[in-house]
Parts: sequence; structure tokens; C-alpha cells
Amino acid sequence: MEVEQINGIGRFQPLDGRDRQMWHRLARFCHDQPLAFDRDPTTGHVTGSAFVLSSDLTSVLLTHHAKLDRWLQLGGHCDGIMDACFVAQKEAYEESGLSRLRLLTPDVFDVDIHEIPATANAPAHLHHDVRYLFVAERGEARASAESHALAWVPLSELDRFTGADSVRVVARKLPLWRERLGL
Repeated sequence: MEVEQINGIGRFQPLDGRDRQMWHRLARFCHDQPLAFDRDPTTGHVTGSAFVLSSDLTSVLLTHHAKLDRWLQLGGHCDGIMDACFVAQKEAYEESGLSRLRLLTPDVFDVDIHEIPATANAPAHLHHDVRYLFVAERGEARASAESHALAWVPLSELDRFTGADSVRVVARKLPLWRERLGL
């Protein structure tokens, strides 16, 4: 399989056609937009997300996002930091209250490009979301001001929390990644 790399994002090995399409769109965006990592709603921007897994890799930590009123993985804007993995980890710490996270692999787990609805402060725009896998090793999860709640959701029960394929992708892809990483 092909493995490609983008500066500031890392390596990615697409698993299927969806992965290839998202990766190529992200690569084109990063190439065409010199400020891809800045928070510019007129062009869209790169964001970094963390799928934080339980130590036994059977559950994922989701946040009930206050502004979007949806269950999502942890993550946020790069705000000019050209290191999406660092941003994903920083946001995961800030949004979860956990005191120790371990990056499972520096490779990109998933890419999802999706529209963020318009608000009073910004027009509708695209988030080029780059996702990484982490394992929670220490600390008690507690919600930040950005969310209504946090929940450890068994991967087998993700459908009860969300119908969004962009979140449920973790349950679909994780078995393949466990095999790839020998977990």
C-alpha cells in the first residue's frame, strides 16, 4: 500500500478509496494554501483531533461539544501551529483533564474534511481534520468549559451516541490498525 507524507501532518497509509480521496484533498489544500494551519474561515483550515482510547483499546473518550451540541472526538484548531499531531495531543489534554496520554503511532489514523456551519462570527467553512490515535494512561476524565460532558463509549456502542461516520470511523478502522501495529 502507498504511504505518503505531508509536512506538519505526517505519514498516512490509505486503507480505501475514501481515505485516498480525503488525503489527496488535504495534500492539495496544504499545497495551495500557505496559511492552511491558521484559523481562516474564508479558506478553511487544518485541525488536529485525537481518538483517545481506553487502556484496553475497547472504548473511546467522546466529548459532548457545547457549541455543536454533538458527541465528537477531542480536538481543535491549529491556530498557526504547523504540527497537527501536537495540536491533537494538546487539545486532548485540555479537553479531557487526563494527565497522561500515549501516542499509539505517529502515523495519521484518519482524515475527515467536513463543513462547519456558519455562526455570527464566521461563515461556513471546511475543517481539514487530521486524526491520531492515543491511549489514556493516567488521570480522571473531566469535561472542560468547551463541552457539556465526557463519556467513555465502548466502540461497540458508538451508534448510541452518534450517527456521524466521521466519529464512528474509529470503530471501523481500529481492528485494522491493531493488526498493523501488532496490538
